[in-house]
Amino acid sequence: MSKTPPLDGLRFAFGTLTVLPVTVTRWDREAARAGMLAAPVVGVVVGGCAAGAGLLLLLLGASPLLAAVGSAAVPAVLTRGLHLDGLADTADGLGSGKPAEDALRIMKQSDIGPFGVLALVFVVLAQVAALSQLYGGSWGRGAVGAVVSGVVARLALTLAARTGVPAARPEGLGAAVAGVVPVHSAVGLTAGVVVVGGVCGWGLGVYGVVPAVVVALVVAELLLRHCRRRFGGVTGDVFGGLAESAATAALLVLSLNG
Repeated sequence: MSKTPPLDGLRFAFGTLTVLPVTVTRWDREAARAGMLAAPVVGVVVGGCAAGAGLLLLLLGASPLLAAVGSAAVPAVLTRGLHLDGLADTADGLGSGKPAEDALRIMKQSDIGPFGVLALVFVVLAQVAALSQLYGGSWGRGAVGAVVSGVVARLALTLAARTGVPAARPEGLGAAVAGVVPVHSAVGLTAGVVVVGGVCGWGLGVYGVVPAVVVALVVAELLLRHCRRRFGGVTGDVFGGLAESAATAALLVLSLNG
């Protein structure tokens, strides 16, 4: 059982998963474990900021589409686009069809290939379209969608950092957090997020939160397993791809549930 103070875990989570001015005081396996377990808390903050931007735009008279653009832009800004960059790199690596070593080298290159461009275009369009539909239904649905997508994106990272999932490289964020979260802790946290999300959604009159979270995590798990087969494990780019995939899936389910 980790004896890492909760504050160290929060510092690790916010310092590695956002651009907020938080100093990571510890960079060891225990701090990484606490940080990945705190990742959904980061999602609440990022999602809350995204919802706030969308609601502010609506209050100022903007259309649901513009509010959706604002909500989609906030997570990209707060992560300095790292998750989107990870999505693009992962798509390039998977799309290359090359052996693991060559695919990982492609992912480390600074440029974005055709598969990465296509992934970015379709994912961002899907997020904006889904948020626009949610905001068009009601302010509450749009705000809940922004928060849920933010939380489930980071919860997917917690699950990907569970014991038994290896790192594809010996260095980088993927290696720092790979396998640090005990499976029982990941399962317990997931159950807690599902229950709290369902109750909060029901209280706000927004239904479909539970299936949105479940489908998003299933999508992320399928992508994770594919990346493990192709690359031999996880990398920081794979974590970014998982986060964006889970967020998009959650938004799509919520928008269809309306």
